[in-house]
Amino acid sequence: MAVVAVQQIRRMRGGAQGQLMLGADGHIYVVKFQNNPQHRRVLANEFVVSRLAQAAGLTAPAAELIEVSSWLVDNTPELEIDLGRMRVKCQPGLQFGSRFAGGLMPGQVVDYLAEEQLLEVKNLDEFAGILALDKWTANANGRQAVFMRRQRERRYKAAFIDFGYCFHAGEWRFEDAPLRGVYYRNDVYREVRGWESFEPWLSRLETMAAETVWAAAGEVPPEWYGGDTTEMEALVEKLLARRSRIRDLIGNFRDSDRRPFPKWGQGQQERGETAWKAARWGATIKGRVN
Repeated sequence: MAVVAVQQIRRMRGGAQGQLMLGADGHIYVVKFQNNPQHRRVLANEFVVSRLAQAAGLTAPAAELIEVSSWLVDNTPELEIDLGRMRVKCQPGLQFGSRFAGGLMPGQVVDYLAEEQLLEVKNLDEFAGILALDKWTANANGRQAVFMRRQRERRYKAAFIDFGYCFHAGEWRFEDAPLRGVYYRNDVYREVRGWESFEPWLSRLETMAAETVWAAAGEVPPEWYGGDTTEMEALVEKLLARRSRIRDLIGNFRDSDRRPFPKWGQGQQERGETAWKAARWGATIKGRVN
């Protein structure tokens, strides 16, 4: 069931020219329209990958189908798309909606944090998990995140948004490059020490049931990708086949000139030292007893 949009609130930043809108369910959504300047298929990408992120337990806003009526478009001058030399009305019908993270109060949702605040983000370790998802889905864009907190809270929590350029946007192909689909600040990867830092999300992606992926794709309105279901089926089949490549793709980023994981391998070293100390302590105690 689609959520009916009842009011436009304001235009959002970004290439897709989304609109912040109130739904009949009382929630606020960032709505991207079928005739956005990027490509119609970015709506499908947003919906499918949002569902996969949630299935993996990552913090991503709820994705919904949003019904925008012709009446609302005709009676809301702000519902238009800027194409440079001309402006056109937003296309009515089923659109993609992402539940607006946080709230409308100033300071509750931000897209930038100073280093001290960034390192205190509650779920900073999830940046490793979303990296695995972005590599799996060949996100051709940089990783986008917003940071939200409740009133009187000091620490922020990250929410991962904007999956439109997964599958290379409207091209629906997988073009892998080490520095694509990654967050622009290395600070978020500072505590990555090995494959254990990507858990539990990496294993959830690698073993995600095919039925979960097919179910997400099956909810996408055919008009978002031209109605050719064979193309959607081919996309899902390629995506499922890539599950076994996620670690290799992360490894390519790890070994890049950017050197994003300065502590890689320290987890194993520390565990080895702990085990050695425990064994030595045990031997010392045994010697005293004897």
